[in-house]
Amino acid sequence: MPARNDSNVVIMVVDDNECNREILNVFLSHVGYRVIEASDGLEALRVATTESPHLIIMDLSMPVLDGFAAVQLLREIPKVSDVPIVACTAHDTPAHRLQALKVGFNAFLAKPIDFHRLSFLLQKLLNGGQPSAMATGE
Repeated sequence: MPARNDSNVVIMVVDDNECNREILNVFLSHVGYRVIEASDGLEALRVATTESPHLIIMDLSMPVLDGFAAVQLLREIPKVSDVPIVACTAHDTPAHRLQALKVGFNAFLAKPIDFHRLSFLLQKLLNGGQPSAMATGE
């Protein structure tokens, strides 16, 4: 994976709230990533398998298919099973953090988004590392 921001790096943003997707899209595009979007977990499955993102940022609470179920299904698809996935949610509780990491998310990011922390997570995960304590939002 690329070590720096690169327009060839595709990041998928999955959130049912259009405003949240737009905020992330503006930030990620501004720092040089190509952004694709999905509005729920089911759409994320389809988009991920056709677009092959390098990283996914996914909300946990969504209609149709929530983030918990979607990440479990993504982990079963060989084409995207190793793609780093960041849980991004307003439900910042120890139980949500633990559940997210147990079902297959690589890291946890609370809303409102700390863009410095997001930048750190992107660099770490896109370079094949694990964010250690940052995974739990500590």
